Amino acid sequence: MTEVNKLVQVAGIIDAAEADLCIGEGADWLGFALRLPSGKDDIPEQDAAAIIKGLEAPHAGVLISYLTDAEEVSRFCDELGVVAVQLHGDVETEQLRLLKELRPELFVLKSLVVKEDNADELLKLVDDTHPFVDMYITDTFDPKTGAKGATGLTHDWNVSAELVRRSPKPLMMAGGLNPENVYDAIRTVKPAAVDAHTGLEGPDGRKDRAKVAKFVAEARRAFDEIG
Repeated sequence: MTEVNKLVQVAGIIDAAEADLCIGEGADWLGFALRLPSGKDDIPEQDAAAIIKGLEAPHAGVLISYLTDAEEVSRFCDELGVVAVQLHGDVETEQLRLLKELRPELFVLKSLVVKEDNADELLKLVDDTHPFVDMYITDTFDPKTGAKGATGLTHDWNVSAELVRRSPKPLMMAGGLNPENVYDAIRTVKPAAVDAHTGLEGPDGRKDRAKVAKFVAEARRAFDEIG
């Protein structure tokens, strides 16, 4: 794994060409959303595994998963060959503890999905789960669809900033980030890392090279300024 400070992740990789584009433009980690509740994965599992296997450190492939059972998560990570997993489901604290016990070397990210009025709930979640989590990732809830990620929506950055201050573990910021707002987001929230998905796509649904390049450059500029 690379140093988790000043890290840029691009999520929702759909094929090897897109992976190469993102790495070529400076992304650190690539996120692969698989076995989604909708059944509509962006990429076949075997294709994701092949891309992940070909990545050279400090680059890494991250499984983005809604699974909530520690043993199931552990098996799937083995199949894909990932060194990190991003858990977006409502995973019980006991399952997080068990996952750390089963796979102490696995880098575990836990989502903190920001809604209109759940800041206190998220702060308590951090207090309860931080011994079993390596990094948190904020994202934005979409009340229209019930989606907890890849919504393209921003949330109240003051909530993310409060979570950064509260959490003993680093925080990756996601939720509606794009080349135009990532600089201000980092300056406001001071996260350890950022992630973008829909904000880097062109009209065809593929990652746009110019958007990825600008996003990475703006993120690096902001990270350098906040030290």
